[in-house]
Amino acid sequence: MFRRIIASELTQLTPRRICLIKPSALGDVVQTIPLLPVLKQCYPEAEISWVVNRELRDLIDGHPALHESIPFERRGGWSAWITLLKTLRERRFDLVFDLQGLLRSAVMTAVTGARVRVGMETAREGSRYTLNCMIPNSGRDVPAHARYWRVADVLGFGETPRQTKIVTSDADQAWAITQLQELPRPIFAVHPGARWVTKRWPVEKFADLMRRADRQWSGSVLILGSKAERPDADQLTNLLAEKMGTIGTSRIKNLAGQSTLKQLTSLLERVDFAISNDSGPMHLAAGLDIPTLGLFTCTSAIRSGPPGSMHELVSTKVACAAGYHKTCPHHGAEHLSCLRELGVSRAWSALQRLVDKNATAQRVA
Repeated sequence: MFRRIIASELTQLTPRRICLIKPSALGDVVQTIPLLPVLKQCYPEAEISWVVNRELRDLIDGHPALHESIPFERRGGWSAWITLLKTLRERRFDLVFDLQGLLRSAVMTAVTGARVRVGMETAREGSRYTLNCMIPNSGRDVPAHARYWRVADVLGFGETPRQTKIVTSDADQAWAITQLQELPRPIFAVHPGARWVTKRWPVEKFADLMRRADRQWSGSVLILGSKAERPDADQLTNLLAEKMGTIGTSRIKNLAGQSTLKQLTSLLERVDFAISNDSGPMHLAAGLDIPTLGLFTCTSAIRSGPPGSMHELVSTKVACAAGYHKTCPHHGAEHLSCLRELGVSRAWSALQRLVDKNATAQRVA
């Protein structure tokens, strides 16, 4: 039986090994990265490990505050699961932060045997029963970015600047430079995909929005996405080619499914503006301090949007907005009405505000 502790006692600990459990998703991992330097500042002698989905491992590897990443095979079967649990047990962690708060992360937390196990008030699926320390004011009414940062608050580093540091190689940087070198400024990075169909603003609307941007500022459109999102990216490419004509086609580049996470980071570091559905790439762009237009339909811009006044977040106004439905609960005429209600004109006004407040001589002529 391990004793309960209060969050204020965390600063009195001297752990040798810390485990951060946050396997997914991309946006959540991006918003958790700023905690790494905080943990290192608070516990300078500790080695910090992070349990993360294997496909997201590339994003955190090489971080100066991180000792190791421990890959979690989401679909690896029992053999991979047992190997992971054995690894966690062998590391003999002193302090664990379960920032996922689900049954699988609870099993990971329990098997470490750590004497101090910290979690969020959002913990569910019984995961709170494996914890002996709860971060206060970390419930679902708190925006996700602020919820993760509550760890920094209780450790006494809440006022320090957030650092979304992602270490890329010279090869990653060179690849990005090559991809962008012939594209005129400003470069608008556009991500039209999302895992949930209820998050996907119609591709046709992205095309109309970027056609207006082309008339206003010219520049280039860089289309991004995963391999699974390639069909939407291809459709957007074709629609823009029709709208922008032969000359405009040279200012459209579709790299969906062609980059690693570190290459994607290197690309986003060099664009001028980002436009995206509520997704991991949106959080990545915002975390890299790229002015971002976020489009929110089934999720809440307040609860799930990135922090920072440089961004513009636009939400649908239907009754079920921010309901977090992975599939639309309505049928007939109301089916996916959130996607229709959020019109191009409202997104265009937000994009104009985004450019106006972030324009520089390098970005917009």
